[in-house]
Amino acid sequence: MTEHAADSHDYITVQGARENNLKDVSVTLPKRRLTVFTGVSGSGKSSLVFGTIAAESQRMINETYPAFVQGFMPSMDRPDVDVLEGLTTAIIVDQERMGANARSTVGTATDTNALLRILFSRLGQPHAGSPNAYSFNVPSVKAAGAITIERGGKKTEKVAFTQTGGMCPRCDGMGHVSDIDLTQLFDEDKSLNDGAITVPGYTADGWYVRIFTAVVPADKPIKDFTTKQREDFLYAEPRKIKFDNMNMTYEGLVPKIQKSMLSKDKESMQAHIRAFVERAVTFQTCPECEGTRLSEGARASKVAGISIADACAMQISELAQWVARLDEPSVAPLLAALGDTLDSFVEIGLGYLSLDRPTGTLSGGESQRTKMIRHLGSSLTDVTYVFDEPTIGLHPHDIQRMNGLLLRLRDKGNTVLVVEHKPEAITIADHVVDLGPRAGSAGGEIVFEGAVEALRAADTLTGRHLGDRAALKTTVREARGAIEVRGADAHNLQSVDVDIPTGVLTVVTGVAGSGKSSLIHGSVVGTPGAGRDGVIAIDQTAIRGSRRSSPATYTGLLEPIRKAFAKANGVKPALFSANSEGACPTCKGWGVIETDLGPMSTVTTTCEECGGKQFHAAVLELTLGGQNIHEVLSMSVDEAEAFFAEGEARTPAAHKVLARLAEVGLGYLTLGQPLTSLSGGERQRLKLAVSMADDGGVYILDEPTSGLHLADVEQLLGLLDRLVDSGKTVIVIEHHQAVMAHADWIIDLGPGAGHDGGLVVFEGTPAQLVADASTLTGQHLKEYVGG
Repeated sequence: MTEHAADSHDYITVQGARENNLKDVSVTLPKRRLTVFTGVSGSGKSSLVFGTIAAESQRMINETYPAFVQGFMPSMDRPDVDVLEGLTTAIIVDQERMGANARSTVGTATDTNALLRILFSRLGQPHAGSPNAYSFNVPSVKAAGAITIERGGKKTEKVAFTQTGGMCPRCDGMGHVSDIDLTQLFDEDKSLNDGAITVPGYTADGWYVRIFTAVVPADKPIKDFTTKQREDFLYAEPRKIKFDNMNMTYEGLVPKIQKSMLSKDKESMQAHIRAFVERAVTFQTCPECEGTRLSEGARASKVAGISIADACAMQISELAQWVARLDEPSVAPLLAALGDTLDSFVEIGLGYLSLDRPTGTLSGGESQRTKMIRHLGSSLTDVTYVFDEPTIGLHPHDIQRMNGLLLRLRDKGNTVLVVEHKPEAITIADHVVDLGPRAGSAGGEIVFEGAVEALRAADTLTGRHLGDRAALKTTVREARGAIEVRGADAHNLQSVDVDIPTGVLTVVTGVAGSGKSSLIHGSVVGTPGAGRDGVIAIDQTAIRGSRRSSPATYTGLLEPIRKAFAKANGVKPALFSANSEGACPTCKGWGVIETDLGPMSTVTTTCEECGGKQFHAAVLELTLGGQNIHEVLSMSVDEAEAFFAEGEARTPAAHKVLARLAEVGLGYLTLGQPLTSLSGGERQRLKLAVSMADDGGVYILDEPTSGLHLADVEQLLGLLDRLVDSGKTVIVIEHHQAVMAHADWIIDLGPGAGHDGGLVVFEGTPAQLVADASTLTGQHLKEYVGG
């Protein structure tokens, strides 16, 4: 029987991919199989999988929509590739944190709350109203008035409109109310002209303050204001005023700050604004709704003795059992859908969360698995699922469950593409693509393609390190003292007492959701005293930066470089910034000209004036050590470190920053490359390099092996050793067994997740943990070191 033509498309074919650092890469990937892409951080994995295959699939799907709809969608450029054949619909599950919107919770982000609201609107007693009456994001609205209908003869009708929402009117559905410390907003003894307002952005000659001077005196100390002037200055309701011949809106300082700063989630604020908010505002649980965010009517309505507020506060594993016990034939399809979603949470290892948990508090691994929820029960087949390190944030015990889910998606008839570093995840692959040989400009090539067993024998960096097993340390450092934590009860911690030794490398471990971050970030970060200097916490939050941001701007490296150029040429430093006076006048320092074609792809062409160099022609004639500013920004960190070390270009301030970047393993990065092109692992190491400049006594790292290749973990351990040997205390929240084996002291939390966790189940050296082997971590570490 001859094969049907439709059955012959069993491969995704890529030819001539050149995105970012890819060097004319060609690869053939089997469909309906699990393919793992591996290689050092920065070798080009994401550029091939996300920047080429997934990006083109999404772009082509977007093109099937009408031009009107495309106008509302982000326009995507075609990836730099010669041929892409055999693509299927791509569903991307990446590492990007879920939005830190103050109104977004696990329930709202996964649509589970929507199903619960419908359930309560059908079965809740006493009945509160439609599903909106159970939503903390919908306010109750009442309106009455007249409308004129212009149809035939004009006709005026009186109408009344009411909408019952579930938002708590006291806290606007936020769950907390804020109290502002007025002494942090202004200095009573100064006038507005003298800079009385101490809020970030409110300078004496700034626009905000000038509007205040239109209503209250500018040259009178605030303490001398009359009662009316003080009321106007602080609490005035918005009103129109005439100012400089313009119509402006005036409102008091307190409501203005509440709208501009307090309505945002603290996690999404810039550092200096967050510091001000933490200083000036005290948040307390809303006394009316007790933090549930819901109105009285929504809280009073119950199903089987449980209100929607109770349901959202329950641990998801318990909520799933409660839903399974409900026997209501009238809403059977709804209960089935809700039960499936809740069971997916449990199956994926997130049963310890609750639906009212704000999404901004989820770790990178939790965010990624939460996004997976909606795909698990999907009946779609022949889809390409693209995962970016799905094992991030997972204990070895949980990785086995994740592997099972990936294989299930494949067995449904889907193509699964996974970017991964963990050996446990690589070994389940049907096909492996190894990129390298190194990172950045030394990578971007396929160094191996084939089965896992063949990779073990291959002479590539991944092949050589795949069987790596770290040995336990024979000797451990002695602690100099201890950070005492007493009665820690944040989230699921059960009144934990623990001493974290100082002057050594401590690893805090345990299954996902056991309380590691709650213990360290809740009890150590920001806790003063305990005989130590400042605490520096380096977490997984994304670096904020546009295409104009680069490693040089983020680390402050550009400042000494600009000054060195200015001094050598007798001009001002601003000329050497592509964001300031030195920018090419045609492309405004972008290096490219973008032509917006509405719903079509934006056409990007290299600027003819500067040839893509971003700077004014006159600036490029000014040199330092024989190199112009564009040539310096095109150097790698390693090249620039040598360049600024000696000779005419010797700049100690720049050399110091470059040395730190090289120390954290980023020697291959180009100084001027956009931050948006960096992988997750590169961004975290960039933050580490910046933090090493601070004079901290305690360093807290949250899963620093995220995005790191097996070969790079060794370098990271060397860096941690150097920090400890220089007199620092290093605390690492980590699941990687190589880091555990290298620790001086281990604190293991558990025994399970959520309600089943929150206890310290082991404290001691790695050797003692392996010998004890009574905890999940101990068993996996023993297996890892061959104990």
